[in-house]
Amino acid sequence: MDTFDNFQYDTASTYGGMSVIDDNSSVYTENIQDNASSVDLSSLSLSDSALQTGDNPAQHARVTLDEDFDAVLDDLKDEGVVDLPPHACSYCGIHSPASVVKCLICSKWFCNSRGNTSASHIVNHLVRAKHKEVILHADSPLGETTPECYNCGSKNVFMLGFIPAKSDTVVVLLCRQPCAAISKDISWNASLWAPLIDDRSFLSWLVKPPSEQEQLRSRQISFAQINRLEDMWRENANATLEDLEKPGVDDEPQAILPRYEDAYQYQNIFGPLVKIEADYDKKLKESQTQTDITIRWDIGLNQKRVAWFCLPKLESGEVRLAVGDELRLRYSGELHKPWEGVGHVIKIPNNVSDEIGLELRKTEGVPTDITHGFVADFVWKSTSFDRMQLAMKTFAVDEKSVSGYIYHKLLGHELEPQILRTQMPKRFSAPGLPELNHSQMFAVKSVLQKPLSLIQGPPGTGKTVTSASIVYHLAKMNPGQVLVCAPSNVAVDQLTEKIHATGLKVVRLTAKSREALDSSVAFLTLHQQVANSTAHVELQKLIQLKNEQGELSSNDERKYKTLIRQCEKEILGAADVICCTCVGAGDPRLNKLRFRTVLIDEATQAAEPECMIPLVMGCKQVVLVGDHQQLGPVIMNKKAARAGLTQSLFERLVVLNNRPIRLQVQYRMHPCLSEFPSNMFYEGTLQNGVTAPERLRKNVDFPWPVPDTPMFFYQNLGQEEISSSGTSFLNRTEASNVEKIATKFFKSGVVPAQIGVITPYEGQRSYIVNYMQFNGTLKKDLYKEIEVASVDAFQGREKDYIILSCVRSNEHQGIGFLNDPRRLNVALTRAKYGVVILGNPKVLSKHPLWHYLLTHYKEKGTLVEGPLNNLQASMIQFSKPRRSLVKSMEQFRRHETNARDYLAPAPSAMIVDPMAARRSGTPSRFDASFYRTHDALGYIPSDVQSLRSQATYSSGLPMFGAPGPYGPGVARGVNGSKRTSYSYASSIVSQDAGHGGADTNSVINGGSSISMAYSQSDRIRRRGSFGSASVAGTSELGSISQYDYKSQDESVDLDDMKSQYTGTQSGVTVF
Repeated sequence: MDTFDNFQYDTASTYGGMSVIDDNSSVYTENIQDNASSVDLSSLSLSDSALQTGDNPAQHARVTLDEDFDAVLDDLKDEGVVDLPPHACSYCGIHSPASVVKCLICSKWFCNSRGNTSASHIVNHLVRAKHKEVILHADSPLGETTPECYNCGSKNVFMLGFIPAKSDTVVVLLCRQPCAAISKDISWNASLWAPLIDDRSFLSWLVKPPSEQEQLRSRQISFAQINRLEDMWRENANATLEDLEKPGVDDEPQAILPRYEDAYQYQNIFGPLVKIEADYDKKLKESQTQTDITIRWDIGLNQKRVAWFCLPKLESGEVRLAVGDELRLRYSGELHKPWEGVGHVIKIPNNVSDEIGLELRKTEGVPTDITHGFVADFVWKSTSFDRMQLAMKTFAVDEKSVSGYIYHKLLGHELEPQILRTQMPKRFSAPGLPELNHSQMFAVKSVLQKPLSLIQGPPGTGKTVTSASIVYHLAKMNPGQVLVCAPSNVAVDQLTEKIHATGLKVVRLTAKSREALDSSVAFLTLHQQVANSTAHVELQKLIQLKNEQGELSSNDERKYKTLIRQCEKEILGAADVICCTCVGAGDPRLNKLRFRTVLIDEATQAAEPECMIPLVMGCKQVVLVGDHQQLGPVIMNKKAARAGLTQSLFERLVVLNNRPIRLQVQYRMHPCLSEFPSNMFYEGTLQNGVTAPERLRKNVDFPWPVPDTPMFFYQNLGQEEISSSGTSFLNRTEASNVEKIATKFFKSGVVPAQIGVITPYEGQRSYIVNYMQFNGTLKKDLYKEIEVASVDAFQGREKDYIILSCVRSNEHQGIGFLNDPRRLNVALTRAKYGVVILGNPKVLSKHPLWHYLLTHYKEKGTLVEGPLNNLQASMIQFSKPRRSLVKSMEQFRRHETNARDYLAPAPSAMIVDPMAARRSGTPSRFDASFYRTHDALGYIPSDVQSLRSQATYSSGLPMFGAPGPYGPGVARGVNGSKRTSYSYASSIVSQDAGHGGADTNSVINGGSSISMAYSQSDRIRRRGSFGSASVAGTSELGSISQYDYKSQDESVDLDDMKSQYTGTQSGVTVF
């Protein structure tokens, strides 16, 4: 690997004295001419203060290269007889003292060789095991040394870096934050700080890479074997590679299927996956105990005790903390008798503070006079997983859980399309809500006529308003109550607010752990309606008495609970609509209620078993609303994810040819911001409900490179670094420029609350927050108001301006889940007025998806470099990626590939056979990957030259015309000539909002297919029922594999999607 022997950091800008590389700076400067500032690291020693042992490294014997070779050859003369020394690498067996280090947490040794992986073995282990402290070998050049911070003593190697002292033979180790950032010591230059781990290996002057001869003679181990071995070490610290070969060690659960014979087979496949996820979640939570917690005590508005404290482990991103989660505090010190108390989280870390607020259930005996020495435990609760298991069991054994039609559709069986006999309303728009556009009205009309409907709502298309309008008409037209659910509390609250605006009686059911939390719909919650009820005078007296005294007598408590249950039953029974989370639908208070109609919003963000909870309560009509082109469910266990638990019910139904109705008019983004997402993810069908002048802020004077195009990609060449958690990344160059851009927005007249900073990595999120606080040129309070969050946290939300920090910038490591098209789609579609992307185009352009985005920005003149006050068009040249976009996208669509193989011909008048063209001898314009992917899931052509946009011809961008895939006249080919042989794929892509009449067999064949090419407005006006389309021919069912979209180093705001739980399966049977 590269060393730092002849490099130093550019001092273009600093972060508290620490170097920050500007966009137009190089990371390192080679061949330094100034001998005074050059650094020779060939014979460095660590400053004595940085050595834990205090030994003088010069006293240790150095092992020459020849001696290394001799030692290796001697040890390996007879591998079957000679045992490796105790300090041999636990992965590959390399044992040169200069090349190995010992993990101080598990006492295992690892070398600095990469082997067959992209990271060195020691870094691989530290990241996988989440260990952070090491010690060098006693016979290494630097001796038996534990690297630690010169100032604070921190031993976290992911935080440590070095600064050469003015003495050329000594380096000083300092942690990235806070010591290097605030260092003012005149004896060293803090701007030269560089991390000890570069490109996922220790620097060669600290831990020598093994020689080629050593690596050739070492044990060859793959990344997959490393992962499996690390997993085994969690259970058995003495496990070896040989143990991996034992039968049953790495058994994979059965993967999900597109179709199921019956509900018992359905439960037999999903039940074990839910249990695997539950067991993993339980183990993860219970392993996160944190000691030596410092508490700040306070009293809440309800007179309950609130503990405020910080949990350092949250930065790893593996444990998700949401409002309403339960934590246990314990104290067993000498200053107070042993105490423990359980409470629920009322506040989680944000830009203003990293503190957690925990409201305790009981106030008596709380040691408020003690502030140090507490222990915090995560309380694991089984509620959400138990309810999933119970829902699947109910689906199997209770014939009344769903209607016969819904039962068979959920299992994927072929059925005759069913039309409900309903009296259509005269107006589809609901009172109190905005008027619906044509595609929204078509969606409402279609839903009212079908027992099962899917609605795809791309970003900004008014999905919530459409859902609320649907609920209004369903409640008015059908007997019984409507159950409205979503996986997260935020989504439920937003929909509850819209439904209430229509005048319907709405009850918002919340978990008891969230009843004390304030929200915009608090007055609609069940507990608030009970408290405000005037029908039960005796209950009101008891409530008042309990508030005054804190507790009731045993008799009064029994009477209180009886009256509460009675009042809750009356309020729930009188409601038109009940709103709750999907898991909340399993609340015992709803047990005896039956819901004929169920609507699930954000259905693509819920795991399929989660959606089953509200569905098995007697539903006969189901509406699923979501967008399978945005982020899906969060599954923590990799085995469950690989088996397909990350695929939502919405997606599986789409794969089975249940075509979603797509909302087509977006009202959020400036037209130039919606162009790329529309073309890349929605076949060019998104229309703009706002004009460019409506999305240009006249009072904001921001220097956009192209004045009428409020977007640009800002070239940043600074290198990524591993964050302090070891499982995430940060980029100091991009963080510095985020602050500069935010400051520029402030000075241009933008309010801080209108700015959002999105970054995929928790390490970068934390670093940006701290950087802006310490280095912002304006008042700190301004920067605190900027929301800095992950892509996941921003899904479903919007800001006026978005700054996207891509972070990844390296030579060999790739870009991780930045390559996930859904993640990019969400990140690009949050802004209303402007987007700024910061990244390294050289690295990103190697990946097809980003290559298209960068080409798009370059053609618009918005790929720029240089200082912010003088941005210039970037001259960077990036080569075409090796992989085609189709192949790249397929890794994120494994469950969709070959979807048509599972489809049987539907008994319908409209049969679309995409292979007819090939059988007839007519050549096809589209490759096999198009035919294998379900129409409604999006078409990304490999032959981008076949599309119509003139910009496409030079850039390769798969763009359609602005109004959609259908335009007047006939499509033109690359050379501008008329192309009449083939119609566009979008003519059968999805059931957008129009009628597909004409000769369906000629849709792809060409020739007569021109009769299908209605304009968007024509198709909307021709609103009619669609026939179902499927492929002629059947094939056997097979398992579907699913890509795990979630990476372990990302930060995800689950917001109650992952309810905590304790205990076991509570007697629920898994068949």
